[in-house]
Amino acid sequence: MTLYQMTITRALTVYVVQGLVCVFFIFLAYKILKRDRKRLNIIFSGFYLSAAFGLFVNFIYAPLDNVNVILFLNYITNFGIFYSTIFLVVFNVILLKSEKVITPLKQLAIFIVYGIAMFCMIFFVYVEGWGVEIDPESWSPHWMLPFFLYLLIIESIATGFFFYFSFLIFKKFEDEQLKKKWKFFIFGAVALITFMYGIFVSNFLNDPTFRLIMGAIGLILAIAGGYLMYIGVGRQLEK
Repeated sequence: MTLYQMTITRALTVYVVQGLVCVFFIFLAYKILKRDRKRLNIIFSGFYLSAAFGLFVNFIYAPLDNVNVILFLNYITNFGIFYSTIFLVVFNVILLKSEKVITPLKQLAIFIVYGIAMFCMIFFVYVEGWGVEIDPESWSPHWMLPFFLYLLIIESIATGFFFYFSFLIFKKFEDEQLKKKWKFFIFGAVALITFMYGIFVSNFLNDPTFRLIMGAIGLILAIAGGYLMYIGVGRQLEK
């Protein structure tokens, strides 16, 4: 295993854009957990930590040139980043139904089912023309159409449930201040999910210019989205 000379685009995307997002997400998770580690806090912070873990793994394999190692670590990266969505779904379900109804066992079942769906990415990864290929020039991951569609469908189902439950929760609020905070939460989620789909398209198209533009836009979306979600819900969880 050796190191290669990364392109400027890839270096900026991985170590500047994704690096800032990773550190910021860890900071927000710390803020949520430092005062109270009740289950709801842990689940909400899990969204930030799961995404941050995936980004951190990306830092490790970015300078490597061993294709098999890169493919495996890229799979771990994708798992961490895109698994994070399920934490928001479970968080919303608990808020909507309460922990008495959505017991820890039911929560675990949701996490496991979604985890299995994410694990199944591995069956695409090493199949030529179906999974992920490593660009020989930039060594960036290039998603093939089947892999792109599989993740797109799985994530769209999760985000669909998230927005559906978010809407039901919003309808239950009568206090205008709570409605305002929940709107911050929703707007933040929209920004982050837009960033997520931007990653999908960027990895599918594998165009250096689009990657650079998406990296710049993604930084704004991720930081703004993560912060809006935090001030909408996370700050209240500290109390």
